[in-house]
Amino acid sequence: MASPVESSVMRSTVLVAPVTALEFLGEEFLLTGEGPILSVYSLHAPPTKCTSLNVLHSYRIHGIRPRKCSNDLISSESSLWDNEELIIFGGKGVRLISLSSGGQCLKLISPLLELQDWVLDIHWLEGVPHPLLGVSLAHNALLLLEAESGNVLSLYSCVETCLLYSALLIGPSWDSLVLVGGTVFNQLVLWRPRGSEPEGHSQVERRLLGHSGVIFSLCYLKKSEWLASASDDRSVRLWNVGKLGGDAGCGEESPTCLRVLYGHQARVFCVRLTPSRVFSAGEDGACLLWEWRGEGKVGHTFRGHKSGGVRALAVSEGSVCCRGGWMATGGADGGIRVWKVAKEKKESEETQAEPQMDLGFKGQGCPKVVRLVVEGGVNKILVCTDQGEVYLGQGETWDVIWQGGAEFQSYCVMEVTSVQVLNYDSVVWLCAVGNLNGGVKAFPVGQPGAGVLLRAGEGKVHSVLWLKCLFGGCWGLCLLASGSEGLVYRWKIEVMEGETGLHLKVKRLPPFLLPPCAKRWLTSAVTLSQKQRSYLCGDRRGSLLLYTEREENDSRNLERGNGMDLKDSETESGQISEVQGVTEQVEQEAAENNTAIKNSVTDNIDCPLSPVSTLFGVHGKQGVTSVCEHQGVCYTTGRDGCVRILTVEDNVLTVRRVQRACRGMEWLEKVLFLGSNGPELQGDTLNERMEEGKINIEMGVGGENESVAEARYVMAGFHSVSFVIWDPHRQEKLLSVACGGGHRSWVYRPPIHTHSDTHTHTLGQGTLVFIKQGAVMASHSLEFRGTDLNGHTLKEGLHGRGIGCVCRLGSVTKGGSELWEVLVTGGEDTTVSVLAVEPKSETVKVLAVLTDHISNVRTLGAVRRGESNESGKDSSSISSLVFSAGGRAQLQCYRLLIRLNEQQGQPVCKVTQIAGHRLDKQWERKRNRHKTVKMDPETRYMSMAVVPDGNECVLLALGCSDGAVRLFSVTESSRRVEMRWECFYHQRCVLSIATYKLEDTNCKQLLLLFSATTDGCICVWDLTAVLNSKASVSWQGPSAPFFSIPVHQSGVNTLALSKWRAEGQMEENQISLVSGGDDGQLSVLHIRIEHEQQKNGGVSIQLLTHWSVALAHSAPLTGLCLLSPTLLVSTSPDQRICLWSVTSDGLRQQKVLFSHTADAAGLWAWHGAGPEEGDWVVVCGQGLQLFQLTDGEKDELSETGNRRKEEERRKVIFSHRFLRT
Repeated sequence: MASPVESSVMRSTVLVAPVTALEFLGEEFLLTGEGPILSVYSLHAPPTKCTSLNVLHSYRIHGIRPRKCSNDLISSESSLWDNEELIIFGGKGVRLISLSSGGQCLKLISPLLELQDWVLDIHWLEGVPHPLLGVSLAHNALLLLEAESGNVLSLYSCVETCLLYSALLIGPSWDSLVLVGGTVFNQLVLWRPRGSEPEGHSQVERRLLGHSGVIFSLCYLKKSEWLASASDDRSVRLWNVGKLGGDAGCGEESPTCLRVLYGHQARVFCVRLTPSRVFSAGEDGACLLWEWRGEGKVGHTFRGHKSGGVRALAVSEGSVCCRGGWMATGGADGGIRVWKVAKEKKESEETQAEPQMDLGFKGQGCPKVVRLVVEGGVNKILVCTDQGEVYLGQGETWDVIWQGGAEFQSYCVMEVTSVQVLNYDSVVWLCAVGNLNGGVKAFPVGQPGAGVLLRAGEGKVHSVLWLKCLFGGCWGLCLLASGSEGLVYRWKIEVMEGETGLHLKVKRLPPFLLPPCAKRWLTSAVTLSQKQRSYLCGDRRGSLLLYTEREENDSRNLERGNGMDLKDSETESGQISEVQGVTEQVEQEAAENNTAIKNSVTDNIDCPLSPVSTLFGVHGKQGVTSVCEHQGVCYTTGRDGCVRILTVEDNVLTVRRVQRACRGMEWLEKVLFLGSNGPELQGDTLNERMEEGKINIEMGVGGENESVAEARYVMAGFHSVSFVIWDPHRQEKLLSVACGGGHRSWVYRPPIHTHSDTHTHTLGQGTLVFIKQGAVMASHSLEFRGTDLNGHTLKEGLHGRGIGCVCRLGSVTKGGSELWEVLVTGGEDTTVSVLAVEPKSETVKVLAVLTDHISNVRTLGAVRRGESNESGKDSSSISSLVFSAGGRAQLQCYRLLIRLNEQQGQPVCKVTQIAGHRLDKQWERKRNRHKTVKMDPETRYMSMAVVPDGNECVLLALGCSDGAVRLFSVTESSRRVEMRWECFYHQRCVLSIATYKLEDTNCKQLLLLFSATTDGCICVWDLTAVLNSKASVSWQGPSAPFFSIPVHQSGVNTLALSKWRAEGQMEENQISLVSGGDDGQLSVLHIRIEHEQQKNGGVSIQLLTHWSVALAHSAPLTGLCLLSPTLLVSTSPDQRICLWSVTSDGLRQQKVLFSHTADAAGLWAWHGAGPEEGDWVVVCGQGLQLFQLTDGEKDELSETGNRRKEEERRKVIFSHRFLRT
């Protein structure tokens, strides 16, 4: 009888791999190849995934060729895509399938044909009675195949038997077929088979020279007779080759190069042609649209993939026929993006659009401040000049709407806002202007004569700000003006309609007092909707300040005053006052105290309010640029290049997370929220913002029911001399406008889209209005709607440069219906991603992207926190501490809270930054550091093991590339990371670290540390003393391991530990130590741990047995994990997943499965629970793949027929002559 392991079946459930093939079916469907899986996406709004099928088994799809009858274009109106035949190829595999049921069903027609050479291109040929296939092979040969049976009819090879990197077949039949090949010698060769013999040779008829690198992609446009080639030399070349195929043969005898297009910053992988456009994509992650007119300049740049580049490119039939269509890109990150490309304009319709527009400001003086207002759906520009005048501009018309006189000349600050007035037809825009003498003028833009003049002290008005406030349960406008001596004056402004028009009603409010500093004025402020009468402000010194209204504080004092001692009754008027260091207490009756408090609230309006919570200089000395609140969470930006996400609890500001922009972008101005109508994104009115706040409160956003998920946002700021919008989630630049830098007034208008919410692909088409060299400039026309190029994300990508490590946090489910596995991955692109994977629907959702590392992430660790899911059962939430470490000796710690969103049914993630640590910064804080050797700046953390030490402290053991083993302690409450111990016993790189805790016979806990290095040795350290809290302060740590054994011939990449199981019983003091190394060997050590009952209380180890499998993998082992004490999973860059059973007799291989994740670098395995039973294994490398180990009998009953059909194969044998060649 077979064991449960032998009868089990391991199958792939989720795959994220580089997208290597794309093909459009008309304007309706997009076919994608990701690994061996062919997927069909419908392009009808909204674009959705229809179906998918594993086609090539162990080969990666590199080409999709639909059969088009008579080469006619397929009309989306007349075709339902029933029984459409497709040929799929990649590597050495070829397969014929059909697409039916309107694109909803994929069926296998032929077995998988395995050729003896790599396939570069396949072309449908005319054949009787069955269609034929022309196949281009990598060794410069042509093969004629029957499509269904796979029989070889003819084989022709070129006399130049060089290796091809790319090939293209052109022609309707075998006799007229032409092969264009890109050789390894940087040449393009054209030749064709001659004659109808089964075998033959052909000479090269045309040779195109010019590239200095190998050719990766070819494209031929029959209409214009152009040939395009993309090369390793970062260029795209266009050739006039004439008509190819048919009676014309190989075209022009002397082909000429029409254009050489340089614009990519790395290798160019793909190229596609239309009659007047060239599309190219490459390793730099950009897809360039080249306009043929205008000397081949770049007309548009499409970006939508992370680092790693674009691996596949497709253009639909509509784009080729100049009537508008789709363009799609597939990236190395596994993402798929599509863009709607507009119809090409005729030459007579084209106008030369300037990169920047001069709006032609016509007024006296030089413009200093520019703002944007919207009246009647028309965008208008408001400009304030150094002559104290305000102009309103529309088109070429500029009208003076307000003149401030001499007091407002040479200096002024201006800010605008909008409000909906009761019983008034349109939105009212209010403008406030401040001057050097403390004057502030507030007036409606449409009726300046109704303004009021306010006084903000006697000195300079540094800034004016508008914000909404809560007055007596109703929302209204508040005007803030930063004056001298750190006072911020406030007024309540009401807009009322009278018989003569609009007029303003003003009420003075108590001012704010800023902390003493050099630059003492406000730069931004927001009212907290979830904290009534509380305000978050940012100043020019970089501090964040929290203010609350005095009535709340005084009301609490009033309650305390009733029935309390006079010692505890204190008011701001001085019942307990300090004068010249002497404290004088005035005794009064309780009634008099209460009366004094009430009088101080109503009468003392000039007494300033001090902040109740301050984060001094948190944004650096250059100041805070914006503060805003979204769904109960505060977001602040500054000129330190950071976005800080904060929460307010008990009137205390707490920084939850810090998000940095791209390198060099140190001047951030604001955040723009996506998929919402937030105040930072569109110019909505005040009443709309109030309603949004009420809705958020009703939905439970904020407070105790605060939304876990952070808002999706982008950063707007300045990078050198350019205004940039940066997407931190996708790590891409959405917009860049060369405006001259940040020291200027500007305003950004998002694109006008009435059909959908704002997304990342539309923000890049917004308009920036700014002042440059005394002129009012704009990046686009204000009427530009940005609807020409609209992008959609069909599938979101992960890491572009490979995933180096993976860690599972747990699973969340709701009612047992949907199971989401939560994974954390670290990549070579320096980011850490939090993923939610639903195996049933094969969905991968990116919950958060952490970008705090400055180098690649090599290792991850996690420890569960809270009561949720501690027993391993599924729950609706997960709370974990996650640790990431990698290059530049950098360590980061986060707290993640993942919950299911009840409305959307999908998990959301809340990220809180706990602490960070870098060795070079710690060395700089040391005393007498000039007497010590500075750490190597290239030190990398190679491996990490997490040891929970009580509720607060967590111990981290790290193996380092400089030969050290280091121990850190992380305390969540104090948010500190401290190094407790380091030892340089190993004089070589420490590749792997593992820890093990057990109890001896006296119930005393023992902590052992296992370290493995590049010399193949495994050492064991005794760290038991660090668990003793009393001795941990003075603990120095061991200077050498107490046990060492050579196991491998070279480096040990991975370790795994488990209790030893003998005859169904667990041995407490016996463990299994499993290791995998660079030599491809898999070893298992059975050891006994004994605690010596002596005065020193040492630990000894006895090696009982040692088993090894010399060639467990054909490449270095990079991942090991124990599913149970008797079940082991291993992986390697040889793309195999091996399942091993560990018995008292040794190791025995049970299952082997091919993995489509190249360069496998990490592995994690666990036992599933809930609706998805069985064991799970996830492998990471150049992508991510999730496997499920289930009962073989159950799987056989459900999918035996389909699996047999998918695994059906047939070998295609060529002639012996070709094999010799």
